[in-house]
Amino acid sequence: MLRMLLVALLVMLPATARAETFSEFLRAFEAKAVASGVTRDVYRRATDGLTPDPNVPKLVETQPEFTTPIWDYLERRITADRIARGKQAIEANRSLFGAVGQQTGVDPYILGAIWGVETDYGAVLGNAKLIKPIIRSLATVVFQKRGRLREDEADFIAALLLVQRGPLEASQLVGSWAGAIGHLQVNPSNVIAHGLDGDGDGRVDLHNSLPDALATSAKFLLDLGYARGVDWGFEVDVPAGFDWLLADRETLRPIAFFAERGVRRVKGRDFADATLPVFLYAPAGASGPKFLMTGNYLVLKGYNFSDSYALSVAHLADRLKGGGGFVANWPTGTKFPNLKQRETIQARLRQLGLYDGVVDGRLGPITQAAYAKFQASRGETADGFITHKSFEELSAAR
Repeated sequence: MLRMLLVALLVMLPATARAETFSEFLRAFEAKAVASGVTRDVYRRATDGLTPDPNVPKLVETQPEFTTPIWDYLERRITADRIARGKQAIEANRSLFGAVGQQTGVDPYILGAIWGVETDYGAVLGNAKLIKPIIRSLATVVFQKRGRLREDEADFIAALLLVQRGPLEASQLVGSWAGAIGHLQVNPSNVIAHGLDGDGDGRVDLHNSLPDALATSAKFLLDLGYARGVDWGFEVDVPAGFDWLLADRETLRPIAFFAERGVRRVKGRDFADATLPVFLYAPAGASGPKFLMTGNYLVLKGYNFSDSYALSVAHLADRLKGGGGFVANWPTGTKFPNLKQRETIQARLRQLGLYDGVVDGRLGPITQAAYAKFQASRGETADGFITHKSFEELSAAR
């Protein structure tokens, strides 16, 4: 009787789902790729015998844009050596950068800065440890199902469409572990959408042609809404007693709005156009560098969503022009919460009715705005700067 009862219980227990293998994933994804315009022949030739890249899972978890303090991120990317080599690289291609800037209206130094941050002015493109066939990379990323699955699937399909379009075979279509291609690292979906033949050879090859890469990225920025002749932003001083809840990137206001409230450019500089729409951004809170940002800064975030990335491109562009460093110092002694604690911060803000985003530990503008409201409710400086102290306060809040 007992034996029969145990058998019955085992039958009633749900079967443990077996994890899908990489080969099974590739077979299943074929239908989605074909429905998007990839031929079965191209799909099968590109994925036949493919194995996952074992390095991708760790790279997904350790993206420096989301795990490194912004001042460390900037310091590692905007070095005296990189500035010097960038000036040399732009000078060596002066006519090309000048022509792209004149034809598109995009600041050529912004393009030069993207080039520097992304591939060290093309220096890494020959590094086989960093630059690999992207069909394998993107297939692995999709198989991993990270937080942006829809975008990763679109890039995987776009890479297959690029192979189908030619002239590059799957083994020749190379890029980063996340699939970005060429000198200025454009992901496959955006190569499809914005790709331009900059050198007139009848094809778009962002890896082997700097003219193609510059033309494509310039068009990409323009399509994102880049405003010709407008700077990315201005470092500013903010007076004591300022209402930090006005630091809202969802609402751009004329420079005059902030000037009337005591916000001034550093070093006594003047604003050329007080009507220019901007928002106040303090990436390290009230004690670090502060900026009035234009819509062109948001365009840079359209190129790469990370604020660390966007500010590094913006600042490197200024340094390539001969400008100096930031005036205010970064609060480098700050202690930050770990991933689990960041998730707790978001969960507590949600419980308090201040946050309705995803609990993923990525502390972007939405989480920062929610935390600023929490600070304001406690009578603190509502600068939205999240530190380990923030975790302690939120953990104790009722």
